[in-house]
Amino acid sequence: MRICSASLAVVLLAGIAAAQSSSAAPAPVADNAAPAPAKALLAIPAGTKIPLSLKQAISTKTAKDGDPVYAETAFPFVLNERVVIPSGTYIQGRIERAQRGGHVKGRAEVLIHFTSMIYPNGYTVMLGGSVENTPGAERTSMKDSEGTIRQDSDTAKKARETVGAAATGGVIGGVAGWAKGAGIGAGIGGVAGLAVGMLSRGADVRLEPGTSIEMEIQREIQVDASRISARREVVVRNE
Repeated sequence: MRICSASLAVVLLAGIAAAQSSSAAPAPVADNAAPAPAKALLAIPAGTKIPLSLKQAISTKTAKDGDPVYAETAFPFVLNERVVIPSGTYIQGRIERAQRGGHVKGRAEVLIHFTSMIYPNGYTVMLGGSVENTPGAERTSMKDSEGTIRQDSDTAKKARETVGAAATGGVIGGVAGWAKGAGIGAGIGGVAGLAVGMLSRGADVRLEPGTSIEMEIQREIQVDASRISARREVVVRNE
């Protein structure tokens, strides 16, 4: 009887140990677990042109390299029958170079690059964009493929100022009653007109708020289709 009791105790202890071992073992992981869903990405190809509306004034008279530039899309961009960039999307950039017009030669120029696109719901995408055209700006043209905006030449205006000053000098000389005086007066007027031209700068590039600008996408952009929204998110804070 003592032997049987000892054997029974050993069996009971072995069963308890086995139960504890099985309960501590981690549950097996199913091999067929579903993978996380992939993002639905939409590609905006390089060369795409997006119409923008400038949000602040830019002038080469006051602009400095590195100054921020703010604009927004003026019209929705649609790709494969889907709005990829809604109207009112913010576009942010910076001034890479600003140059005023020279006294004798050299026209005013400004180079702008766009760096990010902020959707109405706050979703932000980095981009590389340049100015392709400025249909809303007067007396400006595009200098190069890099997107430099250049003020139109005002050489004719300065020439008219010089001729006008020479004519005024001639009149002053003529009032004196001597042909020689008229010639001297014209010469003095011409010198004065040249001096005015050398002292005055060329016209500055000035882009007013609301100016229409056409942006060109420089490289392909990938956007998450699930995060595109035309509505702005409203944040409510509890005071």
